[in-house]
Amino acid sequence: QVQLVESGGGLVQAGGSLRLSCAASGRSFSGYAMGWFRQAPGKEREFVAAITWSGGITIHADSVKGRFTISRDNTKNTLYLQMNSLKPEDTAVYYCAADTTGRTIPFHSYEYHYWGQGTQVTVSS
Repeated sequence: QVQLVESGGGLVQAGGSLRLSCAASGRSFSGYAMGWFRQAPGKEREFVAAITWSGGITIHADSVKGRFTISRDNTKNTLYLQMNSLKPEDTAVYYCAADTTGRTIPFHSYEYHYWGQGTQVTVSS
């Protein structure tokens, strides 16, 4: 079992920055890949970024590439998402997720089995 708790969301002006955190507990954090997803009102949940268990490989959605950076600190059991140059279209609830099945770097939501409760990010224009 894995428990995930996100934090760091809030209201920010366009062009600003936020850093989301996801604290994990339960199963050994360094043993599984993790990802960030987001869901805006009336839209489907979409992939944002993913990272391997070691942090050695990351992937980012084209919509956030160059602005967002996923990272992890296995000594602190924490996943991060640094978000810079935020845009109003980044407004959404952001979720962290864990895949404990051994996939290298999943990016489909159905590949993840554990989810946090989400944290709201609102970007004003």
